[in-house]
Amino acid sequence: MSDRDDRVRAQFEEYVAARRQALLRTAYLLTGQHADAEDLVQLALVKAMPHWAKIAHDPEPYVRKVLARESVSRWRRRRWREVSTDTPPERPTEVADLTDRTAVRQALLGLAPRQRAVVVLRYFDDLTEVQTAQALGIGVGTVKSHSRDALARLRVLLPDEVSVPIS
Repeated sequence: MSDRDDRVRAQFEEYVAARRQALLRTAYLLTGQHADAEDLVQLALVKAMPHWAKIAHDPEPYVRKVLARESVSRWRRRRWREVSTDTPPERPTEVADLTDRTAVRQALLGLAPRQRAVVVLRYFDDLTEVQTAQALGIGVGTVKSHSRDALARLRVLLPDEVSVPIS
């Protein structure tokens, strides 16, 4: 390997070490399953590695785009799923928090995959509408309509007493 290859590999490994947990949380919200989230992150990183020299200056948009698109593609291939009995990646300290997280996770799974991807990227990963549109390869107007429809659906699916980090 050349010095350049070594540098690229080191940058990639640093990124993975720094961002893996955040990517896992995003993937978990997209899939609802720990094992699927692990697979999704692994796939996104495998797809990013060959392009690393080009994307190393700002890899997050590319990696998130792969996460979101692969999540939707997997759902299309596998339309049926078992309901997850796993706990969320971060263990809450209070019972009420656990109840809220479980309710939010279940409600997210009740959304269409594209709507779920928009909600996760916009409200849990704090991307702008433009960044979300770029990550998903859709228009900003489509992001807005998916957000509106998904939030309306979440209001129906979630009990009133659940506090959700979205408005």
